[in-house]
Amino acid sequence: MEIMTHAASVAASKGMSMDMTHYMELLATNQPWNLLIFMAIPVILAETLTATEFFVTFGRLYDGPLRQFNKIVGIALGFYFLGIFVYLTTQVVPHIVWRGYSDIIAVGFYLSGVIFLFGIALLELGGLGPNMEKDAKMKLHFMLLIGFLVVAHIAMIFGMFNPAFF
Repeated sequence: MEIMTHAASVAASKGMSMDMTHYMELLATNQPWNLLIFMAIPVILAETLTATEFFVTFGRLYDGPLRQFNKIVGIALGFYFLGIFVYLTTQVVPHIVWRGYSDIIAVGFYLSGVIFLFGIALLELGGLGPNMEKDAKMKLHFMLLIGFLVVAHIAMIFGMFNPAFF
């Protein structure tokens, strides 16, 4: 991930510092593809899941079209993010030269999202909590989604730090 982006090369030529975490560099490199693959698609799916989750949970919808849509989005998002996790942990992370604590925190929290998102997919497919009651399953689904939102926001916040600062 030591590829210099166009913005970084322009800034370097003007004498400006463009220190950024690997998290932000990943999103800024190979525009617009990395931004779409690693941020836009997961965020759109997560926001869709969150929106439908409120209706499903508070309406106690155990079946029906909205619940089915929520289930499909949860499974798709879980497997999509598992693919991101596998790719980044095998192809990118082993080659990183860490730039500071904010860099480690941003990348680590981003990758930890797989625990929650793949957990949702497993829950939807019956691989996690197959004998749980419907209300307990619904609560776990909601808690896994909240867990993902927390770690994703921590990754975004620390990803925006200048790693030389923190």
